[in-house]
Amino acid sequence: MAAAPSVSSSITVRLEVRARPTAVSELTAAIEHAGGIVTALDVTSSGHERIGVDVTCATLGEEHAGQIVTALRALAGVTVDRVSDRTFLLHLGGKLSIESKVPIRNRDDLSMVYTPGVARVCEAIAARPEDARNLTIKRNTIAVVTDGTAVLGLGDIGPLAALPVMEGKAALFKRFADIDAFPIALDTTDVDQIVETVCAIAPVFAGINLEDISAPRCFEIEARLRERLDIPVFHDDQHGTAIVALAALTNALTVVGKRIEAVRIVMSGAGAAGTAVLKLLLAAGARDVVVCDIEGVVHPERPGLHASLRWTAEHTNPRGVTGTLVGALAGADVFIGLSAPDILTGDDIATMAPDSIVFAMANPRPEVDADDAAQHAAIVGTGRSDFANQINNVLAFPGVFRGLLDAQSHRVTDDLLLAAARALAAVVSPDELNPTYIVPSVFHPDVTSRVAAAVEKAARAGQPRRHDLGGSGASMGAGFDALGDAAPAADWSI
Repeated sequence: MAAAPSVSSSITVRLEVRARPTAVSELTAAIEHAGGIVTALDVTSSGHERIGVDVTCATLGEEHAGQIVTALRALAGVTVDRVSDRTFLLHLGGKLSIESKVPIRNRDDLSMVYTPGVARVCEAIAARPEDARNLTIKRNTIAVVTDGTAVLGLGDIGPLAALPVMEGKAALFKRFADIDAFPIALDTTDVDQIVETVCAIAPVFAGINLEDISAPRCFEIEARLRERLDIPVFHDDQHGTAIVALAALTNALTVVGKRIEAVRIVMSGAGAAGTAVLKLLLAAGARDVVVCDIEGVVHPERPGLHASLRWTAEHTNPRGVTGTLVGALAGADVFIGLSAPDILTGDDIATMAPDSIVFAMANPRPEVDADDAAQHAAIVGTGRSDFANQINNVLAFPGVFRGLLDAQSHRVTDDLLLAAARALAAVVSPDELNPTYIVPSVFHPDVTSRVAAAVEKAARAGQPRRHDLGGSGASMGAGFDALGDAAPAADWSI
């Protein structure tokens, strides 16, 4: 798969150019000849002899950007003033800020926002801790927690280097679901310390989003946190991936006219994401799933089978397949990759059943070249934004947490994950569905609201009906929680 210039590696070059009719065309021709793509050109100043120009272009990366700048410097009458990396400029000073929701204009405001007025609110929460959801940021705030051990495709780069990713995740929560998310990058990889730290900070938050924690530790961390906390714990690398993969597969199967109960599925990857996708596929009705890792097909008799794979070995592979990924793929209807780049070829995909489905989700390079796969498969999806059918977690996690917070949920269940996947799949209407459009765009206006509504409904199902928090009216939280309902009288109600 040939790399293409990307806006994620774009630069802006500030130049001084001798004023002449061909000045602009010479600049753009030099950049394009060097393999860049000009995306903007602005004249910033002008004189009788020279003009100032800012040229923005997409590149293949830092080395390629340097080659483009060298080509510009070689032009007669051109002086390079400075070069700015647009991505680094965007991250300068971080991508998040904290702002007050209430004005502090005078002493009256100060006395209510802080002392002495705030003491009354503290006393109310001390008397009824559940009112913290109404009277503090807890109502709409989650923690995005990592230890930096499995960051994107970069691996174990540590908590500081992981922080830009966590900031970005928090920005996405705000943009797509109006959730206040705060990045927590922990300087420890010890499971006990991570669990204790998250439990210690949990009072501030209404949910915990675990992010980029390596397997198999992530499984234990999530399980122990779910056991100890009364707020939902969601590992996006696992469950976000699973939701979007199942939604995509649901629509892909509709396009090719197959049923999940009847298809043969082969998976590459038995880590955090692969295991979560597997479990949700089984919950959705899949019956014939073969899982492979770097050692080949996972099965109970495989020598040296790691303990973390025991559950997978016992709940998959009903036909007793052994051997390699390539061998298992022959005759399969579906391939789902959550592993490593370039492990399959187009010829391997050609051995699959007619009307096959390929989801090659390794990033930035998928398990098989998407163009090669498309020569043989009916539907191809990847994790990349430059191909059709991008299977991207951002389609899931904003809506999932919006629904969890709105339901004031305490846990995440399989029913909730299935509801999210079905809702996401349904965003693509039957009239829109085709081999190149099985999942909606991350900017589709209905994605978050539809997923959130389905998650909220699933989260509330089976829970006791939530009465007005005030009961007799003694609670300071009663009127606030019951906006629009018949709230008991309270002197601070709004």
